[in-house]
Amino acid sequence: MKVVAIRHVAFEDLGSLAASIEQLGGTIQYLEAGVTNLKAFDPLEPDLLVVLGGPLGAYEEENYPFLIEEVRILQARLVMDRPTLGVCLGAQLMARALGAAVYPGSGKEIGWFPLSLSNIRQLPAFRYLDGSTTSVLHWHGDTFDLPTGATLLASTSGYRNQAFKYGKRALGLQFHPEILPADFERWLIGHACEIAGTPDVSVNDLRKNALEFGVRLHAQASCFWNEWLADVLEPVDVSHG
Repeated sequence: MKVVAIRHVAFEDLGSLAASIEQLGGTIQYLEAGVTNLKAFDPLEPDLLVVLGGPLGAYEEENYPFLIEEVRILQARLVMDRPTLGVCLGAQLMARALGAAVYPGSGKEIGWFPLSLSNIRQLPAFRYLDGSTTSVLHWHGDTFDLPTGATLLASTSGYRNQAFKYGKRALGLQFHPEILPADFERWLIGHACEIAGTPDVSVNDLRKNALEFGVRLHAQASCFWNEWLADVLEPVDVSHG
């Protein structure tokens, strides 16, 4: 199994998802946005494509032209229902690839908050991330319209569209279940300017909440990843391989 992840900043990587992939015998390759030549990348080659988060806006292609290629890659996979995951910026780019609008939200949602789930029968693995079980990390200021044909899976009090499923094998997550507690300090360093410019958000509070919720999220997310991967990868047709 080959997994390719498009990464925008070094510290926003696959996190806990990497261990679940490796347990299945998968190999991981990172493509660095803005550095790797995405035009030469075959969108359908990997068994799973993951587009990770980052501080960019999904609509900022005039400043960051490589976003155009990311949307193109996602469109190619989504139309073929190939296993695809978008996290934060990645989910917003998936929404764009499906024709939905992405735009600034009502304010920054940065911190550890619970999810309210919906349509759980469409993705039973999501039960591991229910707000009664764990809080998850949110770090975004943009939002998106729910794409036509997508199923809403999760919301928070501040943002309705937190997760969606499209087809049988595509998943967009506005939040960050992949965060590893041991790596959280890198986020605090990498996003220092954003934290400083966001009222009511402090480094000390984020660090304290990471200690409170991070270990639990790691355990729940590992269960979620394992079940989700089994669900989206098992049905892939390999009869002609």
